[in-house]
Amino acid sequence: QVQLVESGGGLAQAGGSLRLSCTASTRAFSGYNMAWFRQAPGKEREFVAGIRRTGSPTLYADSVKGRFTISRDSAKKTVYLEMINLVPEDTAAYYCAAGASISVAREGKRYAYWGPGTQVTVTS
Repeated sequence: QVQLVESGGGLAQAGGSLRLSCTASTRAFSGYNMAWFRQAPGKEREFVAGIRRTGSPTLYADSVKGRFTISRDSAKKTVYLEMINLVPEDTAAYYCAAGASISVAREGKRYAYWGPGTQVTVTS
């Protein structure tokens, strides 16, 4: 069982930045692909970014490419999502996920473990 806890969410103005963190409870952190998903009110959950267990490659949704950066620190068992140039459309609950599939994936079903989420709100 892997427990994930996100932090770093909050309120930001358009054009601002935030950094999300997700810390895993497992000592096998380096064996998992990690990803961030988000869900806005009334919308389906969507893939944001993913990173393979080795740290490469990374995947991004087109809507965040060039603005968000995913990274991981195996020693700290933590995955990060650096978000810059935020726009109101980035407002959502952000979820960290861990999966043991061969490659990093965009589909939520490929991730077995999920954190409780952290809220990001971007004002114009």
